[in-house]
Amino acid sequence: MGAVPSTPRYSDAQPQDSAEYLIATFVGEKSFPLASDFWQKLLELPLSLRWPSHRVHQACELLDVVSVIYPCAARNNCYTRHLAKILIHLTWCLQEYTSSSGTPSTAYVKAVNAVYISSVFLKYLIENSQSDNFEELHLSLDESETITKEFMIDQNIENLVMHSVLTFIASVDVSPDTYLLHQELLNFMHIAMSTQLLYGPSPGPSDVHPFIDATMAEESSLVCSVVHKLLLNYITRPHIPSNAASYSLFSEVNEPGVLQRVGSAAATFVLLPFNYLVSSSGEGSRNPLADSSLLVLLVLIHYRKCAVGDESITDRSDDSATSDSLSKLNANFSDNPYCKALENARDIEFGHVDIEGNGNNGPVVRLPFASLFDTLGMCLADETAVLLLYSLVQGNSNFLEYVLVRTDLDTLLMPILETLYNASKRTSNQIYMLLIILLILSQDSTFNASIHKMILPSVPWYQEHRLNQTYLGSLMVIILIRTVKYNLSKLRDVYLHTTCLATLANMAPHVHRLSAYASQRLVSLFYMLSRKYNKLAELRGDKKGNSMEQDSLAEDMVVIVVFSAELHIYTDFLRIVLEILNAILTYALPRNPEVVYAVLHRQEVFQPFKSHPRFNELLENIYTVLDFFNSRLDAQRLDGEWSVEKVLQFIIINCRSWRGDGLKMFTQLHFSYEQESHPEEFFIPYVWQLVLSHWYLSCSPPSSSQKDLLDLPLKQQTDQDGELDEHQSGELNEHIVQVEQ
Repeated sequence: MGAVPSTPRYSDAQPQDSAEYLIATFVGEKSFPLASDFWQKLLELPLSLRWPSHRVHQACELLDVVSVIYPCAARNNCYTRHLAKILIHLTWCLQEYTSSSGTPSTAYVKAVNAVYISSVFLKYLIENSQSDNFEELHLSLDESETITKEFMIDQNIENLVMHSVLTFIASVDVSPDTYLLHQELLNFMHIAMSTQLLYGPSPGPSDVHPFIDATMAEESSLVCSVVHKLLLNYITRPHIPSNAASYSLFSEVNEPGVLQRVGSAAATFVLLPFNYLVSSSGEGSRNPLADSSLLVLLVLIHYRKCAVGDESITDRSDDSATSDSLSKLNANFSDNPYCKALENARDIEFGHVDIEGNGNNGPVVRLPFASLFDTLGMCLADETAVLLLYSLVQGNSNFLEYVLVRTDLDTLLMPILETLYNASKRTSNQIYMLLIILLILSQDSTFNASIHKMILPSVPWYQEHRLNQTYLGSLMVIILIRTVKYNLSKLRDVYLHTTCLATLANMAPHVHRLSAYASQRLVSLFYMLSRKYNKLAELRGDKKGNSMEQDSLAEDMVVIVVFSAELHIYTDFLRIVLEILNAILTYALPRNPEVVYAVLHRQEVFQPFKSHPRFNELLENIYTVLDFFNSRLDAQRLDGEWSVEKVLQFIIINCRSWRGDGLKMFTQLHFSYEQESHPEEFFIPYVWQLVLSHWYLSCSPPSSSQKDLLDLPLKQQTDQDGELDEHQSGELNEHIVQVEQ
């Protein structure tokens, strides 16, 4: 094997003009200057030539500076700097196409070919990099290089190419003539930013990410334009033009040409080794350009890099927990302009006067919030849409306010609740994000009041009980309680319990005409948690009673401590449920006769806790209500037996005379969502997990060195029964949020 692949396969073509010869020359030993005719021949290749996938892989190995298979080619890219040169040509091609007013021309073909070839070889060098600063890329030119077109020898190539790519995405509209180029430029961005896969989830000051760092350095006007265009792509969901080919490097039937399949490699090949971490779970219709635009946006807005830190504290040689904690406390993070642009985005319906009046200086992203709202409601089965909705309601107060004043909240809430209903078919991260979104929304009293005024004619996807003419608020209570029950039996995650109960507690004072089924589920929730509480108390008592032998004392004490900690958690859960019932009975009893009926019907479940020191005050209020209605029921003379309808009618009548005498007024619980101080530890791996899950390709066994490249806080690992691993699930608590009362 020589420094270049064997002779071209096409006997009827001139060797110097064939695709295989030109690409072999590109990865070979000979260096061609930027002004050489070689680049024009390479970039003007037609898209119909065929090249087998194994030849693409072989060419990548030839260019790789650390190639083991072809050691004689180890110096090729280091010497030729062909990767840097084709990136420069990519920049020139984009500029040429833009200046040609976007008309189909040779510039378009050259731009497509440039981004294809750049992507394939860039991905390979990133993926096989063995240095911390990606020296293998050699993103610079030799001093002896003859410079043309005003390119400076010391110009930063990664800044140059990312500026050109972003400028093209922001300024050139998507059309049938530009669709393919837009798609491949987005794929190129995924690959260029994939250096994050080779580091931990929290980038430090010394971590090198050449392309995404260059992206973060762009001026605010371009940043806003890029965010605007990416979101418009997601909203408008441009259709694939009918004349667009389907690119698949691994296609065996009707194989497309070499550069068409190189484009597929650019989109997927770099991601293949990491595919073992994820499985695609998105549903609904896919739109490649919309999906790619959103994924690029998510990578950009959630990138967070430590800029400055105390070297004595952030020294990575010190692995102690104390050092790590101090490092986080003393770290300073560089601003993320894309995150700020999204957070400051405004509705296009508002005028410039409104924007200026709110103190925003500089460019502002203006979006059609109505279209964005509708698109999100349509796509929430996909995790990327869920993460975008979270990013908006958590970070953008303007969008959150817009959502809260919408009169059709069911557009968002129904797909959220349906997804929670099918929690067993979803990833745990998706469930967490949805619950956090509901918690954020429930912090607003207007939202809580609105959902109890909207009537749903039916809920066809709810199978356990027929729900006709049900209030949206009642359905939300039912689904949250169902999620708690599912979590108790499957996930057993404390944070999920807390989030569900916190949302219910925020809703409680505003409950209106809670349905009979929702009221029964609420009381049953207390009973279910009380059974878990009693079981833990019994197990702890048994361990204490059996810890007689000295040899087993230490082990038993550890078990007792564990049981005691879990018992304390369930004590808090029971108290929150009692607080929820108290809030309904204190502030909304006349409007909720079904809740009174459910408490009367299952009043025995409260009796064992009547003297409990944590619950007695709250239970006094519940028993005050019980005594009021029980005494009137006992005094009521009735011919025949009490039926459900008669008891309920009796409660409705007596609710009118209820004055709340004897009730103790407790401060209303109000839970708010607070993002953890180091969200990048969760979101950077999570976003890349989503990126990987959106590429449809067969799985390849990962190498041992690749298995440690991306440490996800929560991987989709299951035990033999199909249940999510409890320890993995529990770890998420430390990485996402804090829920404060």
